[in-house]
Amino acid sequence: MKNAGAPYDAVQTHDGRTRHAVARLLLEQGPVTAAAVAEELGISPTAVRRHIDALVADGEAEFREASARMQRGRGRPAKLFLLTDAGRARFGHAYDDLAVAALRFLAEQGGDEAITAFAQRRVDSLVDRHRAAIVAQATPADRAKALATALTREGYAASARHVGAGEQLCQHHCPVAHVAAEFPQLCETETKAFADLFGTHVQRLATIAQGHAVCTTHIPNKAPRIPNDGGEPA
Repeated sequence: MKNAGAPYDAVQTHDGRTRHAVARLLLEQGPVTAAAVAEELGISPTAVRRHIDALVADGEAEFREASARMQRGRGRPAKLFLLTDAGRARFGHAYDDLAVAALRFLAEQGGDEAITAFAQRRVDSLVDRHRAAIVAQATPADRAKALATALTREGYAASARHVGAGEQLCQHHCPVAHVAAEFPQLCETETKAFADLFGTHVQRLATIAQGHAVCTTHIPNKAPRIPNDGGEPA
């Protein structure tokens, strides 16, 4: 009788892995249609909808209707799905409370300057690990792709694409979003670091910390400054 539950357990384990894969696609590519998720994962649209419906029921996902320009043909408006804050928690917010408490204490002791200095140290540490690979790229488009790859390795699930007169960098996950909601210096120093990498002004259009689905940064399609031998912009 011990093995009687084995098939059920196997199904439950498989379902859990599939649901996690669906959730990750919503994290990395959302807002996205259920059909696109099904195609990406190679499973049936019916199975995807079952998992998405479960995520919505649990408060881990939500939907919005696609804009008119995204519609294909007639019929009901397509639904675009994305993760909620609760859904993003699957991918790590374990130390948010501790981090917020620590930064509040730092602010009490050293003021806003101390928070800014901490944020700068943090982003410098993150960027410096990938700086050489990013600045080696000759065009803004290639730099944006290199930066997206670097950010993905750091847990930001980032992507880059050409939009209009520039490049659009999207970070579909932010490991420090809840902390940055109270301490925007984290986002501000990150934006400045991106500007430094591209040698031009960049514009932060949206952030997860402010309640948007994705952190979005516009990078003008302008040739970057070439660093001189001393490592400083020429």
